[in-house]
Amino acid sequence: MSRINSLSWPTPVEELTLANKIAIWIIPVVFGITVHEVAHGWVANQFGDSTARIAGRLTLNPIKHMDPVGTVVVPLLLLFFSGFVLGWAKPVPVDARRLRNPHRDMAIVALAGPVSNLLMAVLWALVVKLALFYHSGLGGAAVLLIYMGVAGVFINTILCVLNLLPLPPLDGGRVLTSLLPQRWASVVGRIEPFGLVIILILLLTGVLGKILYPTLNFVGLSLNVLIGVSPDFFFSTLAVLLGAG
Repeated sequence: MSRINSLSWPTPVEELTLANKIAIWIIPVVFGITVHEVAHGWVANQFGDSTARIAGRLTLNPIKHMDPVGTVVVPLLLLFFSGFVLGWAKPVPVDARRLRNPHRDMAIVALAGPVSNLLMAVLWALVVKLALFYHSGLGGAAVLLIYMGVAGVFINTILCVLNLLPLPPLDGGRVLTSLLPQRWASVVGRIEPFGLVIILILLLTGVLGKILYPTLNFVGLSLNVLIGVSPDFFFSTLAVLLGAG
């Protein structure tokens, strides 16, 4: 596989304004969380639960999935104060009682979200590759696409790994409770009201970072294989995106 000379693309600016960041992050973030929720509902529909379809949630229209706080306020505040972007959408309704095999199917429905983020990370990586390959013809648009592609790889990787943590109400917690005997599933389920607080504590104590950073290092190496750019290229571009605006 031929390697792209990532150093030949137009030199990125050293700092992006807040407006630049919003323009770059908005599509990867909104569709990262939208497709995640649609994936849950679509798989549930395949296994017999049409709740999400009847509610009109099997659509890529972001407005149908937007949570005013999780999709708008939190990402903007994080972007403004830290350069880091994360958010969530309204959970797609799933009625486990309608699934053909509730325990097995609920685990698969839960996994559908993180898997969709993994696939989107790959698609955004291909956007980076195409923008690098055709940057001489695309001009300034290539720089925008490269930044947006790196942002897409980053946010979807974070959403995938974060949601796989075995903590309710995250998807990993749903998988865990689906696989455990009913008695133990009930015990784990009691954690759900405190899940967001636990995640916040993990973030503030640096534990969450220790989980996510090795994953991002792996992503950098994977991009070298997948699209032929060096890990340094990925992290330097990401550093501009996450720098204080």
